[in-house]
Amino acid sequence: MSRTELESADSPGRSGTGQATQPPGGAGLADPIDGASPRRLARIGGALYLINIVAGGFAIGFVDARLFVSDLATTVDNIQTNELLYRSGLAAHVLVTVTNVPLAVIFYELFKVVSRRLALLDAAFILVATAIEAAGLVNEFTPLALLGEGAARTDLTAAQVQALTSLSGDLSDVGYDLHTVFFGFDILIVAYLILRSRFLPRAIGILLAIDGAAYLIYSFADVLAPAFAADLVPWIQAPALIGEGALCLWLLFVGIDVTRWKTAASVSIRVRDEQTEALRQRLS
Repeated sequence: MSRTELESADSPGRSGTGQATQPPGGAGLADPIDGASPRRLARIGGALYLINIVAGGFAIGFVDARLFVSDLATTVDNIQTNELLYRSGLAAHVLVTVTNVPLAVIFYELFKVVSRRLALLDAAFILVATAIEAAGLVNEFTPLALLGEGAARTDLTAAQVQALTSLSGDLSDVGYDLHTVFFGFDILIVAYLILRSRFLPRAIGILLAIDGAAYLIYSFADVLAPAFAADLVPWIQAPALIGEGALCLWLLFVGIDVTRWKTAASVSIRVRDEQTEALRQRLS
């Protein structure tokens, strides 16, 4: 659907003559982003989500799994021997945080027709989680600093390098627990918005609700009882792959039901206009 079609005579806030009839309070609500239809915006979001999932899977599922082992000396040797691979994992992780920012905007634009406040709250959770995640990446550069050349670093013994590398990993784990709490609430809000929206399958909303709960269960379990949290892996990670994978692929290949999105936009505009008129009457 083009922007012209979205603003046609049967779109929210327009009369049959094409003249604008909605007050300023509803202006801009029906158009997700200037120049992009909601379906196209959804597919852009799906593409970004796919990049996010693939980059995250490479950084955590491949690089970390290959380089990090229970023996500290072996881990340090793996990082030093496979420095390019380790740096590639860090670059992929940076890419994950970058894609989160436009995804926050896209999700807000798509779901504000369901609930503007909840869509804004979801964007806030995504951005706070992303900020924590990006800040935590600094700890993951510690092994490179310790293993690099430099006068100060040559004074460290092998045991000290191993201990500091282990400490950086422990701090990264703490950062993971913190940012996944915010992502957990983000996923739960998206699940609720999907269940209310009717322009995306309810089954995806249910899968995401399970996914969000899994994020929160693991994060708080890792803070309160790390040994118990370790026993939850890997099955606790399955809901993320299924739920977010389903949302990603649906957005990318199907998009959203534009007719139902426009209906939701029409209702949202009408409600906002009624609230604006009621406020105007109170102030007059």
